[in-house]
Amino acid sequence: MSAPLAFGGASVDGGLYTWVTDLAHSTPHAVNAVVAGWSDYGLALFAALMIAAWWRARGEGGVRMARVLASPAIVVIAYAANSVLKSVVDEQRPCRTLHTVIVEACPAPGDWSFPSNHAVIAAAAAVTLLLADRRIGLIAVPAAVLMGASRVWIGVHYPHDVAVGLAVGATLALLLTPLAARAAPQVDRLRTTRLRPLVSAQ
Repeated sequence: MSAPLAFGGASVDGGLYTWVTDLAHSTPHAVNAVVAGWSDYGLALFAALMIAAWWRARGEGGVRMARVLASPAIVVIAYAANSVLKSVVDEQRPCRTLHTVIVEACPAPGDWSFPSNHAVIAAAAAVTLLLADRRIGLIAVPAAVLMGASRVWIGVHYPHDVAVGLAVGATLALLLTPLAARAAPQVDRLRTTRLRPLVSAQ
């Protein structure tokens, strides 16, 4: 098993982490319940936004539709790449390293902390949506930031886990989404087949 990277853990932002978790501990339960619900289930919003982007793209050109259709695959690629990175770094969750009360139960040992999978998925989805449909992307981007922040608030990630996760997801989406546009001719050809309802509103 590899050792944690030297920059990880409490030596970087443990003080900020404990400040946030202490603030959460003194916050009313109803607020924490909302934040925890968002943190646990909020990724479903990005799936809903992808469906909305697909619906809106059915009346647009092949490039936009190609980007929309590629967005779930890009998110999966980002998640897979981040899973490899997590296994290389092996950073323990802050709730297992620092003595603090947190909103949710601490994940099991071996469920590594750096970078945050939730942040990676949210950022990858947000950026692909922004590049495919600006209006929907402007909803997804702040939602991704809130997703990352919620992971620190409930106590399962350091701030740097979330910051790097957002950067990883956004970077991969920025690199991969333009490549999806190359499939625009294939999308246009689908409009002449029985799959036409998938890519066209007409």
